[in-house]
Amino acid sequence: MSDSFAIALVMSVGSIAPAIAIGMLVSKGLEAIGRNPEAASKIQTNMVLGMAFAEAIAIYGLVVALILKFV
Repeated sequence: MSDSFAIALVMSVGSIAPAIAIGMLVSKGLEAIGRNPEAASKIQTNMVLGMAFAEAIAIYGLVVALILKFV
């Protein structure tokens, strides 16, 4: 039973933090594009790169949960 709780805890914390980070990245990126539309391509490139790094953290949480489940 404690394994199930540990898996649920890892997945919940491992998904909430990246979701908040991605939301903040998109919010600030759109705000910056609104202030300076000429730099939209540079801002968008950096925003997508940051989103990929934040999503990688969620994938690490999934890997840890799968390790807890099957090992």
